[in-house]
Amino acid sequence: MKKYFIAASLLLGGLFFTACDSDRDDNPTLQKPTTFVLNTPAYASGVYDLEHSTTLELTCSQPDYGYTASVTYAVDVALTENFEEFETLPSTYTSAKMNVMAEELAVAATTLKLKEGVEEDAFPLETALYIRLKASLGKDQYGNVLGEIQSNVVELPHVRLHFALPPVTLPETLYINGKGNNWQWENSLAFVPVHSAPGTWWRVVYLLEEFKFNSDTSWNGQEKGYGQCTIQDNAGAGISGDAEGANIKVANSGWYLVIIKGVVEGRNINYTVDIKEPNVYLIGPATGGKWDECMPDWKFQVPSTADGEFVSPAFAAAADAKDGVRIHVKIPETDWWKSEFMVFDGKIKYRGTGNDQDRITAGAGQKVYLNFSNDTGKIE
Repeated sequence: MKKYFIAASLLLGGLFFTACDSDRDDNPTLQKPTTFVLNTPAYASGVYDLEHSTTLELTCSQPDYGYTASVTYAVDVALTENFEEFETLPSTYTSAKMNVMAEELAVAATTLKLKEGVEEDAFPLETALYIRLKASLGKDQYGNVLGEIQSNVVELPHVRLHFALPPVTLPETLYINGKGNNWQWENSLAFVPVHSAPGTWWRVVYLLEEFKFNSDTSWNGQEKGYGQCTIQDNAGAGISGDAEGANIKVANSGWYLVIIKGVVEGRNINYTVDIKEPNVYLIGPATGGKWDECMPDWKFQVPSTADGEFVSPAFAAAADAKDGVRIHVKIPETDWWKSEFMVFDGKIKYRGTGNDQDRITAGAGQKVYLNFSNDTGKIE
């Protein structure tokens, strides 16, 4: 009986190994495609009006990877057949028949026209567009594209193109990043918008050696460095830079009032950075009822360290609930209240573009202590 059991086991084992060998022989082998044809769209010689169209249908032959593969298609657009300059549309497709969004084509073509130096007022216009596809099998774990192949180029000789880019608008705020916060955007400091002055921001900040600024808290290619803005050093900071786009260097690290103005010119936002002395002032009841701006006797003491506190003079009188304690910095050509702020529950709150702030009362002889590195403060 035992002999029959062993023989049966060996027979089953032989079948198992045979099956494995068979599976190996049938495994698909990836091969590099040699042909990939993009078909000429219907009515290619006619006029394509992108503004009044929804989609453009493209069809192609699926590249031969040696087996039925899941292929991803991307669309490239150029103004010249050699594709020396091109844009890749944001949408991708998984079918050899794809409806390409006309608006995406228009945005890409408009971008390319602007790179050629065509002005916005020249639109709408008629142009030739060249299209090709890129097929791939996705990316590996290292981000490398697998099995990519480009199709032939198809021409659309008569494309009516409107100006498809959205208007350029000023950002809501800006952020400063640099050596002082270890170049970590998540720890960057936000500038404060000036009330009733769109495109103007300010910040009292300790500039340590180098910095850049951006309208986003990320390295997205839009950050501004040396040579990418106009810098007015009105406080002896010693500004320099190694090259355009490099970090803005500060020879004399310390506290400054940094004011940035942005102006939309064409498709660009041109920034002017005004670096001033870090003057912070009391105004109103705590000064004995004086409402003059920038009174020297009511200027805060400036700390020598990045984590130090700005300290006000002792209050000459109590600040009641009607007018309260008032603090401001001076922005040229604006009233003091457009750049005021106050301490609430240990935190500095900036008025910015908001309404009048709540009043904080205090007694004569008290002082304000401000830490602009972490936006904390106190009155005592």
